[in-house]
Amino acid sequence: MSFKIIILGSGRGSNAKAILEAEAKGQLGQVSTVAILSDKENAPILDLAQQFGKHAQCIPCNPKKARLHPDETTAFLEAIQTHKPDLVVLAGFMKIIDSHFIQSLDGKIINLHPSLLPSFPGINSIESAFNFPVKVTGCTVHWVIPEIDAGTIIDQKAVTIEANDTLESLTEKVHAAEHHLLPEVIRRLSTGEIPYQN
Repeated sequence: MSFKIIILGSGRGSNAKAILEAEAKGQLGQVSTVAILSDKENAPILDLAQQFGKHAQCIPCNPKKARLHPDETTAFLEAIQTHKPDLVVLAGFMKIIDSHFIQSLDGKIINLHPSLLPSFPGINSIESAFNFPVKVTGCTVHWVIPEIDAGTIIDQKAVTIEANDTLESLTEKVHAAEHHLLPEVIRRLSTGEIPYQN
């Protein structure tokens, strides 16, 4: 019995690619990506889905609004619930979802964030850590709740900021950590090694 996931993303999909590659190599056990959804019509993540033979769907959203409009929420929920996923993965999804969205999916939504939460929530987290400056940053996978980047932390991976790091090199290091952490968390959720929070 497969463990079905849906990935939501807004950009190039590097974390989605890490998941899909791990799945294709058999590293995720019973995990099966059943769809990739995006709020942006030309998002590379949709091309990536097609490359891996996955269902790809764009649900157009108002690019000027950070939060999903109720009609947009309904459209996303209808698309998601068609596939009856065990888990929804936010991987570079740049829209804020509301409590109705979360409750409709029984809270089975995780998000990847490029810092060691609770430090540096919100946007530009890698740059904020670099400029602060802290000596260690990293990435976090957490359960999604209505408050932004405030849900229960599932797991984290630390990245050391070296004296010779630039913002670009640090960004690469954090992304590399993300590409390891997110597929591994999904695998462990699928096996029950990590329990659901509710």
